[in-house]
Amino acid sequence: MIRPEYFIEKLKENGIDCYAGVPDSLLKNMCAYITDHFDAAHNIIAANEGAAVGLAAGHYLATGKPACVYMQNSGEGNIINPLASLTDQEVYNIPVLLLIGWRGRPGVHDEPQHVKQGKVTTGLLNVMGINYEVLAKEEDKAAKQIEKAAKALADKEVFALVIEKDTFDEYKLVNNQSPITLNLSREEAIQTVAAALGDKDCIVSTTGMISRELFEYRTAMNQGHERDFLTVGSMGHASQIALGIALAQPERRVWCFDGDGAAIMHMGSMAIVANKAPKNYVHVVFNNGAHDSVGGQPTVGLQIDLPAVAKAVGYKATISVDNKEDLKKQLSTLSAEGPILLEVKVKKGNRKDLGRPTTTPIQNKDALMDFLKK
Repeated sequence: MIRPEYFIEKLKENGIDCYAGVPDSLLKNMCAYITDHFDAAHNIIAANEGAAVGLAAGHYLATGKPACVYMQNSGEGNIINPLASLTDQEVYNIPVLLLIGWRGRPGVHDEPQHVKQGKVTTGLLNVMGINYEVLAKEEDKAAKQIEKAAKALADKEVFALVIEKDTFDEYKLVNNQSPITLNLSREEAIQTVAAALGDKDCIVSTTGMISRELFEYRTAMNQGHERDFLTVGSMGHASQIALGIALAQPERRVWCFDGDGAAIMHMGSMAIVANKAPKNYVHVVFNNGAHDSVGGQPTVGLQIDLPAVAKAVGYKATISVDNKEDLKKQLSTLSAEGPILLEVKVKKGNRKDLGRPTTTPIQNKDALMDFLKK
């Protein structure tokens, strides 16, 4: 395995000292090292992967030095536009180093949302004309691959290093403390909100821990899962899935269980929710200021005023709570017309024995559609 400090030092030796991206579980040790050793101007956790390419382009324009953009392979879709119309050699000819975590690699067991993305990871790079290497797990071999990447960057090419599982050695994030002390766990908050729903209500929950914790709650309560759409992939799009349901079934209250990282990733979607003004829409953002599913890297969630954003774009009501008592009180009196934004500030982390959904995505979809016919 590769020590994160070794890898980052080799990139530095080859002229790369600026990073932007969205954290990934396969890159979490490397991302943690960067977080601890680079200042805020040289490690930007972007809203989404396409925005990270834009940041890298800006860095190059200002310094003449290429930057590194890190991501899970699910983020390839977000980078296609800027790679094709900004950095490409036939447009602005801007070099960028891509680090792509290869979830769902063929032959390696992974969660269902990663299977298709794993199959097309390198194919998308080929279609885009981007040269790449699957990073070796031995440091001496990896060093030679970094040198190859550096030569491509010197020729003003985009180059990708594709990262397999168990490539980087462990590194624990040191700068992991939030300036805000929060006591309510996300799982307890999810249970509290889910328990307050009406019989006809449905939930669209975002990717990661939120969907897993909602699934576990239903199981613990001996309830079915037919009222919940678990958006196990498509990070940032749960709010629009919920909007589609809410507009099609205006007599049914629809709840979007979102995370701060997901909400920020496509924040413009909040403006569309507000503009369509579904009276039956409740947007719950469980905000812990972190990308919790992929190593706890920080977001700006706790540094911004999400209710103020929602109010500015036109949500009918906004609420923010940070404890169970206030959450229960707000839920018991929630009678305002939507769209409503309910921000629940929660602490980072999850229990170690948290399970995963035992139903397939297709089974989940079919069960929800049957419920929505009633």
